[in-house]
Amino acid sequence: MAAVDAVTGTNSSSSKTAATAATSATLNYDNFLQLLIAQMKNQDPTSPMDASQQISQLASFSQVEQQIQTNSHLETVLQNQWISQASDYIGKQIMSADGKTTGTIKEVTVYSDGVIAQTNAGDKILIQAGVTIAPAGTTIDTPPASTDTGNSDSSNTDSTGS
Repeated sequence: MAAVDAVTGTNSSSSKTAATAATSATLNYDNFLQLLIAQMKNQDPTSPMDASQQISQLASFSQVEQQIQTNSHLETVLQNQWISQASDYIGKQIMSADGKTTGTIKEVTVYSDGVIAQTNAGDKILIQAGVTIAPAGTTIDTPPASTDTGNSDSSNTDSTGS
């Protein structure tokens, strides 16, 4: 996992990967244009290259370049969202998905593929599906032992009145 830079709030490995991909695409796009121009200059005048093929190739490369740029922007948006959510977790109560670890969130670390909360006791919990987060000052009840053999909740009522 690659940590997010505390000063800039950017993920170092994802940003470098996105920048490398964008640079690579730009170089490939520029190289393609140079090859296309060289091909046009050196083509046989009695059998010229089909213009529709040239336009089609140029459009394909342009689309790839735009997709890489879009992916880079989406990565940035996701990272910013994780960072803004991470600050909201500080001081809240947390319980791990398995119910074994609970505590007050002291610190949050944002990685390229997730968020890890550290409690005052030093326990680290990956914020994922099944994790319980409650407002500060509340107590999270640990789940009962899993002896449930089925859905025994008979309080399922239809609120539509039928």
